[in-house]
This record gives sequence, C-alpha cells and structure tokens, in this order.
Amino acid sequence: MMNSKDLYLRLLRYVRPYARIFALSLAGTAVAAVTEPLVAALIKPLLDGSFVEKDPYSIRMMPLLLVGVFVVRGIADFVGSVAMHWVAHRVVMDLRNALFSRLLVLPTRYFDDHSAGNLLSRLTYDVSQVMTATTQALASLVKDGLAVVGLLGWMLYLNWQLSLLAFLIAPGIATIVRLVSRRLRRLSRQLQELMGELTHVIDEALQGHKVIKIFGGQEYERTRFNRANNRVRQFNLKLVAASEGSGPLVQLLAIIALGAMIYFASLQSAADQITVGGFVSLFGAMAMLLSPIKRLTKVNEQLQRGLSAAETIFALLDEPPEPDRGTRAIGRARGQVRFRAVDHRYRAEGKPVIRQLSLEVQPGETVALVGPSGSGKTTLMNLLPRFYEPDAGDILLDDVPIRELRLAELRANIAYVGQDIVLFNDTVAANIAYGTGFRVGEADLVRAAENAHAMEFIRELPQGFDTLIGENGARLSGGQRQRLAIARALLKNAPILILDEATSALDSQSERKVQRALDTLRQGRTAFVIAHRLSTIENADRIVVLDKGCIVELGTHAELLARKGLYASLYQMQVHDTQTTKLHNP
Repeated sequence: MMNSKDLYLRLLRYVRPYARIFALSLAGTAVAAVTEPLVAALIKPLLDGSFVEKDPYSIRMMPLLLVGVFVVRGIADFVGSVAMHWVAHRVVMDLRNALFSRLLVLPTRYFDDHSAGNLLSRLTYDVSQVMTATTQALASLVKDGLAVVGLLGWMLYLNWQLSLLAFLIAPGIATIVRLVSRRLRRLSRQLQELMGELTHVIDEALQGHKVIKIFGGQEYERTRFNRANNRVRQFNLKLVAASEGSGPLVQLLAIIALGAMIYFASLQSAADQITVGGFVSLFGAMAMLLSPIKRLTKVNEQLQRGLSAAETIFALLDEPPEPDRGTRAIGRARGQVRFRAVDHRYRAEGKPVIRQLSLEVQPGETVALVGPSGSGKTTLMNLLPRFYEPDAGDILLDDVPIRELRLAELRANIAYVGQDIVLFNDTVAANIAYGTGFRVGEADLVRAAENAHAMEFIRELPQGFDTLIGENGARLSGGQRQRLAIARALLKNAPILILDEATSALDSQSERKVQRALDTLRQGRTAFVIAHRLSTIENADRIVVLDKGCIVELGTHAELLARKGLYASLYQMQVHDTQTTKLHNP
C-alpha cells in the first residue's frame, strides 16, 4: 500500500500534461491569497492617516487602494478558479480513460472475482473524489496557506510579541488534524466499498428486472437497496461529523489566542505602545486568519477522501493485463486444432474441470461437444481463445502452441456465437460489423444478414441497418438478436467457429433457416459446436462426449448410438422428452 506522499505525487502526474494551465490557476490563486494580508495592511494607514492624522493624501488614496485590491482579487479568483476546474475535469477524463482502457485488457478471471457494480463505482464515484484531491484541494492549500503565512507575517511585523500568541495554538491544531486525518482515511475507504455494494445492487436490479417482476422480488430488492443506501448515508454522516468536529476545535483555539491578543494589545495601547490603526490592523489580521484556517481543516477531508479513492484506482490500474507473451504471427490459419493432455481448474484449490484431455481436429471438420451440465464443454472452448490459460498441456493451432501466438493473431482466427447474446446499444450495422473494425461495405453487410436470415426483419425496422437496437438489443426479439450475432460471425469470416448453442433462441422455422446458413458457413472451416439439443448436431463430422472433464466417447452420431453409452442415453432421454411434449401439446 502506497503512503500518502507517494499517492499524491502519482496523482499529480496526471496534472503534468496541463502544467501551463495549472500554473496559471495557481498564479491566480496566489495573487488572490496575497490580497488577504494587503487588506489587513491597508487598515493601519487608513485609520492612522485618515482619522488620526487627517492626512489629505491618505483620505484620497486609501479608498482607491482598497477598491483596487478587491478588483485584483476578483479577477485573480476568477482566473484561478476557472483554470483549476478546467484542469480538474481533464484529470477526471484522463483517469476514466485509463481505467476503462485497463478494464478492456484485464483477464477474464478478474471479472469472475469482481462485480460489475464495484468496477462501475471505481469509474464514477472514486474518480470524482480524486478530482478534489488533485486540484481543488491543492488550490485551497496554496490560497489559504499563503493567506495564513501573509497574515502571520504582517502580524509579526506589526507586533512580534503579540503575534507569538498565535503560534502557541499550532501544536494543538497539528494534533487535531493528524487524528482526524486517520479517521477520515479509514471512513473514506469504507465508504468507497459501500458505494461499490450500492452500485452492485443497482446493477443487478437493472439487469434482472424481468426476473424481479415475474417472481415478485420488488420488496426484497427494495430492502436490499435501502439497507445498502442507509449504510452509505451512515458513513457519509460519520465523515461529516469527523470533518466538522475538527473545525470548531481549531476555531476555539484560535479564538482563545485572539482573546489573549486583544487583552495584551489593550494593555499596550494604554501604555501608548501601539496605535489605534496598528491595533485594529493586528486584530483584523487575526480575525481574518479564522476563515483560511477553517478552510484548511476542510481541505483535510477532501485530501483523505481523494487519497483513499486513489488507492483503489491505482490498485485497478496496476492490475496486470491478461498475459500476452506470444511473439509469433500466423496470418489466416488453416484451422487445425490439437489439445494435448490439457488440464484446467478455475481455482488452485478447486477440482479439475478439464482432465488430461487430448483431441485433434482437422481443418474444415465440424466437431460437436456434448455432455451433462458441468462436463467441461464451455470451459474447453474458453481455453481456445485463451480466455483462461490451461494449468497443464498444450493447445496447438496449425502445429503452433497458442501461447506462442500474439493474442490479436489468435483471436483474429476465431468467431464466436454464444448462448448469452451480447449486443451493443448501437445500430444494426455497427453490431454486425463489430468484428471487422467497422470497415465494411453495405453489400457485405447485406450478404451476411441474408445468410443469417436477418434481412427479413432488418427491412422492417424504421431505419433499417441504421436502427438503434437498445441496450443488449432490447428492442429485438430473442431470435432476432441471435441472428444478428450469427451475422456478425459470418461477416468476420474466421477459419475457426465456436458455436455455443447458437440456435437456442430461435423458433423451429428460423432455426432451420439459420441451421442451413451455418451448414454453408462451416464449409472449409473448423467448427466447434456446443449443443444441448442433440438433434442439431446429428450431421457433425465427429461428436465428442465429455463427462467430468474427460472424453468418454468419440464418434459419429450413428456410431455413438450403436455403442449405447452416455451419448445414446442422453439422446434417448431428449427424444422421450420431445415426444412427451408433443403428446401433451398436440
């Protein structure tokens, strides 16, 4: 864990590209800060020269100087504030860009271990907390710090004996700030975790709104949200209490010092050791110290919130990306895939999901993977594009171990259509062209859509290919979404296809159309088909039957039925279920 100094220095690196604007903001802030002791300094000649000595020059010039000081102060404040906010929002943008870029290259295992809500909280809540620490808090430190130094300097110049009373409160203020800082950092860290939980609850409710409605879970979700929301409120209140509690204590110490100064200044005035103007100027400078000191104690809260948020942000930024140590290029692969004694488990202490699995698939061959739930079908296919790394054994593409290939080279040769369709809140055209770098002509889009039997509904959409489909294709039916995903895979034209229940969301008529399109697509390409409905893979070149991560049977549909093993048992069970369904639903 980084200390506060290292965290802050690392945060300031994001300010470095905007050093000129940042310097302008600090300059404006510094000029505004200098006007604080100037106002106190003008009080002495104003009173002594205008009212006591009745000097005509002082009577004319002092009001003009006061107006001039406040004009300069206003301009400097405006320039400093606007420039500082410009830098602050640029830093927020850069941090969010950096976080999002990191999320795009993190390994799949990271997303298995972290909820989407917590990650969203990092990009929204935590980054906004960092903004105040990197810029606004620093501006306040400069402005109020210079004001305090200037006012104390003027007080020492006027009367160093009385001014020493102000320094007696410094140890007390330092102790209060140190104790409060520890509590603020701890509370801020806990608040960030709670904000992640709150965002997680919201994300789950939005993603699962249909399940919540159909199962009547509104009250349960309302209770979950209220509990998380209330905990956020409680910790925010604790933060406020810790921050606000320090202010009155610091002010109390300052008022005690001010009272002592007034008493001793009155004694000096009675002895003609201090003029009226000097006394009022000294008193005014001490009174003007209260506001910047109070703001400086508030800055501590901003700093601790920001530094606590910076810890989590940099922890995410420092997460290693998915390993890409491959150096070899392969171009367009022929499509030969070999699994050699592959083992895989999701956790070091967990049970193996794939056990000593060996399989050779020739270019252009269609291999179906079947087996009971949890047999390792999807896991095996996740190893091929290196979403996960096998614990043992090798996977080879055209006799080249895939770990030696660059990830981009490997994945450029693979197209995927899963049972959980992922579409983006963009146009139909953008979703189909997603895997081609969006550099594709309309004729190619139309051809892919026709082969996936998607044109029949695309033509009916309000803007055709330019129609926005909503979040994850919410404005389309399940079958339409499935066909868009298949069109995307068709357009990529990769030599290897992974089809994980690619026709699962289609009705019988659409399924037959898409099945014919997939049959055409598979010609000359290596296809891995994960299927639960065994009737869809009867024409596969080979069927691999998995059970507990091992290959227990291998052959064609007819060969496996003749063996009367696990495949035949699964097939007969599905035939019986289909006949029973037809009997009850004639």
